[in-house]
Amino acid sequence: MSDTNEAKPAENDLELIEKLRDARKRMASEMARIIVGQDDVVDQLLVALFCGGHSLMIGVPGLAKTLMVRTIANILDLSFNRIQFTPDLMPSDITGSEIISEDAGAGRRDFRFVSGPVFANIVLADEINRTPPKTQAALLQAMEEHRVTVAGKTYALEEPFFVLATQNPIEQEGTYPLPEAQLDRFMFSINIDYPSIPEEIRIVQATTGGEQPELAQVLDAAQVVTLRKVVRRIPAATSVVEYAVRLASATRPTGLGRNVEWVRKYVRWGAGPRASQYLTLGAKARAVLRGNLCITEDDVKGVARAVLRHRIITNFQAESEGVKPIDIIEHLLQEGPPPAT
Repeated sequence: MSDTNEAKPAENDLELIEKLRDARKRMASEMARIIVGQDDVVDQLLVALFCGGHSLMIGVPGLAKTLMVRTIANILDLSFNRIQFTPDLMPSDITGSEIISEDAGAGRRDFRFVSGPVFANIVLADEINRTPPKTQAALLQAMEEHRVTVAGKTYALEEPFFVLATQNPIEQEGTYPLPEAQLDRFMFSINIDYPSIPEEIRIVQATTGGEQPELAQVLDAAQVVTLRKVVRRIPAATSVVEYAVRLASATRPTGLGRNVEWVRKYVRWGAGPRASQYLTLGAKARAVLRGNLCITEDDVKGVARAVLRHRIITNFQAESEGVKPIDIIEHLLQEGPPPAT
């Protein structure tokens, strides 16, 4: 198949791409002053941020998830709010509500909107699965529309708007797991693992001393919005887009996955079309952050695990044999998806 989308970026975009590549190096350097290790996690967060895609972070408590997100907000000069999700949290606790405001001079009362914590550039939704579906839906609506509606009035959220939700993988009692349709709203699912012994030694040394490094600002909100637009304008060859679509389709028992034994045997539902979009968009951001103008299949593979792991639903046989979604993904990345028919 011939490539039909190989236009070169405009000259101004080339300058912005160079700026983004340099900014990534500076951001990584600043992050390393606070966060020990977790290079892959930081890289995935930056890719999602410059795609404008929200992310789910999976990890046990104490792995510096909040610190990591707050640090990104600081070096990009973005406003940051953390919402602790609890069973009694109400939608208005997230979006805000109208209160009665009394004007003593005029002798009248009016309703005044008080914005909630969702009105920030970066919102950390901590333990999102601990709150009921109605409250989860309030945040997910804001994620999708970048606005909230209260008492019939619509309020736009300031750009850039970026949500990072966390889940604790070990405590599931009393939780409300996100349905698959809502999980699909998240571009990435990012797994955070324990640090190595040398990394943990450095963490303990850094956090038990008295020195607190001052972070330098790398970009601001307006520049982040501009660079997001640049990422979307980067062309991707038709062959790369086709590979992304084939890879997503290969996870479906009714798609190209019907030709893959593992998929037929272990997968109940595969990734939908939104996965193909995020594979392509994530590949663009990954390439651009590295200063590359050419998007390759390796860039798609580089974001595939984060894009697909929460979109593959395994069946009972997979659970009984201990086969996880990541095993399906690794198999497809190693063997390659079957060709389109």
